[in-house]
Amino acid sequence: MALTAFLLISFAKQQNKPTIYLIGDSTVKNSNKEYWGWGTLLPELLDTTRVRVDNHAMAGRSTRTFVKEGRWAKVDSLFKPGDFLLIQFGHNEGSKPDTSKQGYRGVLRGIGQDSIVLDWGNGKKETVRTYGENLRRFVIEAKKKGVTPILLSMIPRNQWDHQGKVKRADKDFGLWAKEIAKEQGVAFLDLNSITADKYDRLGPEAVKSNYFPGDHTHTNKNGARDNALSIIEGFRRIKSQLVQYIK
Repeated sequence: MALTAFLLISFAKQQNKPTIYLIGDSTVKNSNKEYWGWGTLLPELLDTTRVRVDNHAMAGRSTRTFVKEGRWAKVDSLFKPGDFLLIQFGHNEGSKPDTSKQGYRGVLRGIGQDSIVLDWGNGKKETVRTYGENLRRFVIEAKKKGVTPILLSMIPRNQWDHQGKVKRADKDFGLWAKEIAKEQGVAFLDLNSITADKYDRLGPEAVKSNYFPGDHTHTNKNGARDNALSIIEGFRRIKSQLVQYIK
């Protein structure tokens, strides 16, 4: 009887813990071999006896395909009041949306509510919206469930300008995420800026050798950990309730 009661109490505590849901692309969740996503390492920095991290990010996805493949519907079905949602997209949104392989992930640019309809044949049509509208819908639907959304700018790529500074996302996807956050009255965590500031201090050679084993987008485990630390710093900057769960 005592063991049964203990197990029931333990289960109830687990169920009552808030959950931090993560949605995004490969920079949030990757293979954990050569390449890692920051969402995999975030739990190491939090008191997981008091809060859960549930990483639903998937490599190669954009805001459009995350919805199209039913991934958002699954996350939405799991929400309970008091949970949190971290949203980081942007790396896979850039192509012109059409029915080609290249255009499969693309979205319209900006935060407007304009859309286009794609005809896939056999009577199958798809409405494609702007990046900002997709974020807007994530936020609105999460808030309906009593969940606290936080919009993130995407991690910086290993790309540098002529002045030797990391290229920022503050004129497109990062800006649009910030604008939607302001419009919807939710927090914006500028992950792009926080990590880019670190890269600027290190310089191109050190960033490449320490963090980017292959392409300019995907980091190794060290880079993912550094981005996870940027998330923690971001929680403090935006004075998030999640600060209480930092180790």
